[in-house]
Amino acid sequence: MLNDLIPVFVTLFVIIDPLGLVPVFIVLTQGTSAAHRRRMAIRACLTSFFILAAFALIGEGLLGIFGIHMPAFRIAGGTLLFLIALEMLFEKRSQKRNERAEQVHQELEDDHDGDKTKPKAATKSKTDQTIPDDEADDVSIFPMSIPFLSGPGSIASVMLLMGKFEDNVAMQASVIGVVAVVMLIAFVFFMLSNVVAKRLSPTVATVVSRLLGMILAALAVQFIIDGIKQAFF
Repeated sequence: MLNDLIPVFVTLFVIIDPLGLVPVFIVLTQGTSAAHRRRMAIRACLTSFFILAAFALIGEGLLGIFGIHMPAFRIAGGTLLFLIALEMLFEKRSQKRNERAEQVHQELEDDHDGDKTKPKAATKSKTDQTIPDDEADDVSIFPMSIPFLSGPGSIASVMLLMGKFEDNVAMQASVIGVVAVVMLIAFVFFMLSNVVAKRLSPTVATVVSRLLGMILAALAVQFIIDGIKQAFF
């Protein structure tokens, strides 16, 4: 069972990528209090867990409504994961994610500043003071939970893994348990975001990302092979 759980953990950890989301969390919660960051982390991780658990339990039934069978979903899901792996190998995934985080953060700042009536001379920079909790933006659901923590890649991964163990209830329960573990790891990383960002060398982050991308590419190809075998053989 442990031999089966290790690939499950690696797949979900690579796809959700809690370590890679640390810079995103820092950008979106810049200038807020520690209590606000903790609430955002808790809400984002809990919401993402429930979303992924729901798709794990009823995702195949939803596919059935649209007449989509698991072999087709395995091939499509494997292809999606392979494309994500390519982005990780060529460092495009982190770049796109950070650019999106910066864009969302800027939009939230613009909306927040638009509601203020104070003159510019009396307004301090957000980097010079802590934003009051009642004025801080809620980024837990969007974009932290959706699409970063529980995006199309992680949803597809959970459903593929549940389909792989469709005749083993214990392993399916373990898949949901692994989702919970990854979300707990994400929460810890978010709480230690400032420390992680300072201690993690960009070179080390790049090497780890590319190694995990190679592993994910191999797992994605295996999903595609399994889907083809189930569909045609």
